[in-house]
Amino acid sequence: MWSRVAGTAALDRITELAAHLLGTSASQVSLLSDVQTIAGGAGLAPSAVGSQGPLEDSLCTVTADLGGPLVVPDAAGDDRVRDLPPVTSGAVGSYLGVPLSGEDGRPFGALCVFDGAPRPWSPSDVGVLEQLARAVVSELELAARSAESRADRARWDLAAAAGGVGTFDLDPTTGDLVLDDRMVQLSGLDRDTFGGRAEDVYAHVHPDDVGDVVARVERALATAGSYEAEYRIVLADGSHRWLAARGRVVDDGGSRRLIGVAHDTTVQREPMQRTAELLEGLAVAFIAMDPDWVMTHVNTEAERISGQDRARLLGRSLWEAFPATVGTEFEESYRRAVATGRPVVFDAYYPAPLDVWVEVRAVPGPHGLALYFLDITQRVRLQRRSELLQQVAGELTGTLDAEDAVARLARLAVPELADWCLVTLVGDEAQHGSRRGLRDVGWGHTDPGLVPVVEAYARERIPALMDTSFVARALTTGRPVVVERSATARIREVLVPGPAHDLLERLSPESFAVVPLQGRGRTVGLLSLFNGPARGAITADALTTVSDIAARAGLALDNARLYRQQRQLAEGLQRSLLTAPAQPDHVQVVVRYTPAAETAQVGGDWYDAFLQPDGSTIVTVGDVLGHNTEAAAAMGQIRSMLRAIAVTTGAGPAEILRRVDEAMTTLQVDTTATAVVVRLEQTGGEAARGVTRVRWSNAGHPPPMVVNPDGTVLPLTGLRPELLLGVDDTARRREFEVTLDRDATLVLYTDGLIERRDQDLDHGLERLHQALGELAGRDLDGLCDELLTRMLEGGSDDDVALVAVRLHRQDRPRPAEAGPNRIPADVPDSPDVVPQPD
Repeated sequence: MWSRVAGTAALDRITELAAHLLGTSASQVSLLSDVQTIAGGAGLAPSAVGSQGPLEDSLCTVTADLGGPLVVPDAAGDDRVRDLPPVTSGAVGSYLGVPLSGEDGRPFGALCVFDGAPRPWSPSDVGVLEQLARAVVSELELAARSAESRADRARWDLAAAAGGVGTFDLDPTTGDLVLDDRMVQLSGLDRDTFGGRAEDVYAHVHPDDVGDVVARVERALATAGSYEAEYRIVLADGSHRWLAARGRVVDDGGSRRLIGVAHDTTVQREPMQRTAELLEGLAVAFIAMDPDWVMTHVNTEAERISGQDRARLLGRSLWEAFPATVGTEFEESYRRAVATGRPVVFDAYYPAPLDVWVEVRAVPGPHGLALYFLDITQRVRLQRRSELLQQVAGELTGTLDAEDAVARLARLAVPELADWCLVTLVGDEAQHGSRRGLRDVGWGHTDPGLVPVVEAYARERIPALMDTSFVARALTTGRPVVVERSATARIREVLVPGPAHDLLERLSPESFAVVPLQGRGRTVGLLSLFNGPARGAITADALTTVSDIAARAGLALDNARLYRQQRQLAEGLQRSLLTAPAQPDHVQVVVRYTPAAETAQVGGDWYDAFLQPDGSTIVTVGDVLGHNTEAAAAMGQIRSMLRAIAVTTGAGPAEILRRVDEAMTTLQVDTTATAVVVRLEQTGGEAARGVTRVRWSNAGHPPPMVVNPDGTVLPLTGLRPELLLGVDDTARRREFEVTLDRDATLVLYTDGLIERRDQDLDHGLERLHQALGELAGRDLDGLCDELLTRMLEGGSDDDVALVAVRLHRQDRPRPAEAGPNRIPADVPDSPDVVPQPD
C-alpha cells in the first residue's frame, strides 16, 4: 500500500525540513516491502526518489528491525552497518534514523538523516527526528486513504496554473473595482453576484488577513506607490486559498487607479504553512531571523520562554527585543554560526526577567539564522542541587570534626540558596526554647563587604533572642519556620533591643527561613537563610534542597556526638588499665598516652614503671598486635604477668621476658606482642660517681632512646632483632647494658610515635632522633608534650604510649618539678648498693 504514495511533494518537504533542522547534507524516507523504495528525500541524487533497492543493502532496514532510533555517529566503526554498501562506498559516514510504524505498531519504513563524515548526535536530535517521523506517518496515511482525491486536486491545480493570473483595477474615487474572470474565481466570488466593489472581495478575505490587506491598499493609494500583499481567501467549503497580489498606482488622465495582478500561491504556501504548524507543535522554541537579525517567525514555545507575545517580537531586531543577549555568550555564538556557516550548540543562562537556562542550537542558512531553544532550567536546577549535595557530603565526610564541617555549610549555601545565612549548633543542654548551648558557628554573605556585619550579628543575636523567637520555635517544634516578607521588622520584635537591632537593620533581610538540623530524636543545629528584597522569598526548591542538607548535616552532627561519647568511654577504659608510675628518689618518670586520632576503639599499647623489692626500677612499654577490645584484654593480661613476674622474682629484663613467654603458653594467651624491659641499677661506687647502669632486653620493639646531658642521642639496640612475645617460649632472650651519666634522659615509646602510612620506620626513627636532640635540656613534662606535638603533627594512625625517665643528680635534692617520691613502703628509699669492687 505504502509504495503507491512514494515520491509525494510533502515527503520531500519534510525531509528538507529534517536536513535543515539537524544540519545534515541529506535525508530520506524509505518504505520497506520486499524491496526498499525511496519515497522522498533531500540532498539525494536526482534519480534517487522513487528508486528501489535490496532490503539487505539498506540502513533503513536495520532501523526498522531495531524498532527504535538507530544512532550511528561513526558508520565505519559501527558493527551494525559498517559492511553495508552505502557505508563502504563512503556515501554514509554518520547516520540517524527512526522507524515509521503503522497503527498496528509494526515498522514499515524509516525516516533518516545522514552525512558523509562522522558526527555526534544529541538526544534533542533524536527527539526532533521522531517528531518529524510522526508527520511522515500522518502524510502517508492521508495519502493512502485519499490518493485519488489528491490526484484530482493536483490536476485542478495544474489547470488553474495554466490559466494564468487574475487582474484587478480599482478606482479609489468611485470605489469601482474591475476583476477579470480569473480574479473573480481566485477571490472566491461569483460573476453574477459580484457587485463591483472592493468590499465584495474583502468579505472573502480571511478575518486575520483583511486588516492588513486594507491597510496596504490604503497606503499605496495615499502614497501613490506600490502595493504588495499575500493573504487567504476563505472558500465556500470553509477551506482557504493563498493569493499573492502586486500592483501600483497609475495616473490616468488626472485620476489615480490601482491596477495589479494576483495568482494562487497555495501550492507554495502549504508546505510553509505545514512547516509552521509543525514548528508550532514542537516542545522546542523556534525563532527565525533574516540576515539583518530581524525576527520573521516565532513559535508558541518561544513565546512562553521569552514571556512575550509574537506580535511584539516579529519585525523587531533580536538585539532590541532581547538586550541582555548583547555582549554575552549568546551574541558570540550567534555571530560565530553566521560567520562560519556551521551550527553552534551551547547551554547558557538568560537573566531576569526571563531567568531561564536554555540549550541553544543556532543553525545558519541562506535566509538568515534559525534558533532552537530547549528550556533546561529544571534540569540545571536538579544538576546544581545534586552538585551542591555532593559538596555537602564531601564537607561532612572529609573530616572527623563534624562541627567544623557543618559550620562551612554557610559557604556552600551562599549564594546558591540565599543572600546570606547563619549556621547554629545546639549543645546537649539546649532544650525547648532555651538559648543555653546555642552557638552561631558559621556565616556567609553574597556581598563580601557585609560578611563582617553578619559575623558581628552572629555574636550578638543568640544572647538577644527572646523565648518567642523564630529560632526558639524551630528548636521547640523541630520544623522549619518560614517568613516570606517584612523579615527585618518581624525579627526585631523577638530580639532584645541593643547591638543586634542595629546590625540587623544594616543587613535588612526581607524574607528568611530557619531549618532545624535533626539528629536521632533531637535537634542538633539550625540553618538560617536570609534574602534581601531583590531576591524575593526563599523558594520552594531552595527549601527542598535545604531540607536535604539539614538531614545530612544533622545526622553527621549526631554521629559526631556519639563518636565523642564512644571515644571518651574507650579512652577512659584504656587509661583505667594503666597505672601511675613509681617515682624513686632522684629518678623522675613521666608517662603519656595518646589514643589514635581515627578510632574510638581501645588498643593494645601499654607502659609501666615500678620498683622491684631490691629497689631497682623497672621501666617497660609494649604493644599487643591488634587494635580492638581483644587486644586491650590481652594487653592487660601480659602487662599484669610482666609486673607480677618482675616483682616476685626480682629477675632481670631477659629473664622477665622469658618467663612471660612461658606464662603466655601456659595460660593460652593466643596473641603476639612487642615489649622492651629496662632495669635501672646502681652500686655504691656508681652512686658515688653519679652514674647509673641500665640493663635491657627487647622483644621486637622499637629501640629506647638515650638523650645524654651533652644533647647527643643514642638508641639502645642489640646485635639483631629479637622475637616477639608469644612466638616461641623456648627462645633464648638476650640482655644488654649501658652506663648513663646523671641528667641523662631515657625515652621509651610504642610504634605509633614513629610510624606513618606515608613513610617507613627508618624515616620515623630519624625524625625522633632529630626531635630529641633539639629538645634536650627541656624539663621532662615539656619534653614529652613537645615531642608528641612534633611527631604526631595533629594526629596518629595508632595509639602512642610514651615513658620518659630522667636521672637527676644525687648530690642535690630532688627537683621540685619532679614531684614527690612515690615508692612502695616495703622498698628501700634508695636503690640497693650491690657490694662489688669498683
